[in-house]
Parts: sequence; structure tokens; C-alpha cells
Amino acid sequence: MTHTYKVSGMTCQGCQKKVESLIQSVPGILKAKAIDMQHVSVEMQQHIMTSSLKNALSAAYPHYQLKEEGEKNNRFWVDINIWKRAGTNTFTCLIGCSIGDFAMIIFLQSYYHHINMFLMMGLAMATGLVTSVILETILLKINEKFNLFLALKTAFGMSLLSMLAMELAENTTDFILTGGQIGISEPFYWIALCISLIVGFIVPLPYNYYKLKKHGKACH
Repeated sequence: MTHTYKVSGMTCQGCQKKVESLIQSVPGILKAKAIDMQHVSVEMQQHIMTSSLKNALSAAYPHYQLKEEGEKNNRFWVDINIWKRAGTNTFTCLIGCSIGDFAMIIFLQSYYHHINMFLMMGLAMATGLVTSVILETILLKINEKFNLFLALKTAFGMSLLSMLAMELAENTTDFILTGGQIGISEPFYWIALCISLIVGFIVPLPYNYYKLKKHGKACH
């Protein structure tokens, strides 16, 4: 007999292979095959309780959530494991975006301080997106053993909306606090930077949780 299960948290081919391998290790399972990033087809010798597969998967990989197709979930926003995974993804995104974003701002304020503030923010956001994609490409190549092309393609496929929201939140907060008039040598500059990073983390976090929980898609 064959059953289809919905698995949230899968974001790449590496995730699919992990889930397939884990489910196939459960006694009574003949074969598990990921249909897409949200569904897994499971062929079994006899009926196995969904709870048994859930427990086996969550014990090894807490960020993957399995449920039988059609099963309702009335506690959408209270999944601690998904919040943790979304938080990790968002933090990785924050590091990648911030490297280019604030490096560009510091560079422009130091050498081209006369430049238009909105142009400065635009250049900083663009640079932040580039460094975020570069960081994600490196992580996918190291952690998931992707070849360079696949890692780059996957990194570009991450949530652009989430990264843009993060960049916009960071730069808007920084502008409100400093007005772009405070130099990096002043203590308040670094206080404002810390506040901007916190806001940049918080703003896209619920969206990243929703995408991961609902569609099994992650920013990073």
C-alpha cells in the first residue's frame, strides 16, 4: 500500500534525500520517494501509524514536520521547531545581507559622504543582496555538497521578498536613528547599528515561518 504525506521544512534536494532515507529506515517501509518539496510518497508492507513516522522523523530532524495529506493543523503559529528553523534561516540571511549592506554604507560615508542618502540606501541594499547570495552559495556547497552551479541557482531561488524586507527594515531604522549624519567613530552609530540588525531580524521572521510551515520553503 502507498500513502502520500506532506512534509514541511524541505528546501532542497539534500533535504529530500534525508527525509527519504529516514522514512525508509522505519521497519515496514518498502520505499519512500519525494514527489516535490512538500510531499513524499511512502510504500509500506502494512499500515503504519502516521504518528510512528512523525516521531521517527522529528527525533532525527526536528525541523521536518510530517502529516498525512488532508490532515488539519489548528496550531499553525505555535510550532516551536519551525520557529527555531525559521529563526536560524533568518539569522543566516541577516548575516549575509548585513555584510554587504553596512560595509557599503560605511564605505560611502567614509569616502563619498556627499552622496544622496536614498542612492546610498539603494546601493547598500543591492550589495547586501549580493553578499547574501554569495554566503548562501558557499553554505550550500559546503553543507549540502552541491556543485557550484546548483548552489548558486538554489541561492538565487531563495525568498527575494524576505531579503528585501530585511534590507529595507535595517536601512529605514538606521536612517530614522542617525539620519545618515553620524560617523562610525561615534558610539551611537554602533548602538543604532545593533538596533537596526534586531529590527532587520524581526521583520521578515513571521513571513519566513509562514513559508516554511505552509510550503516547506525557506529564505536560507
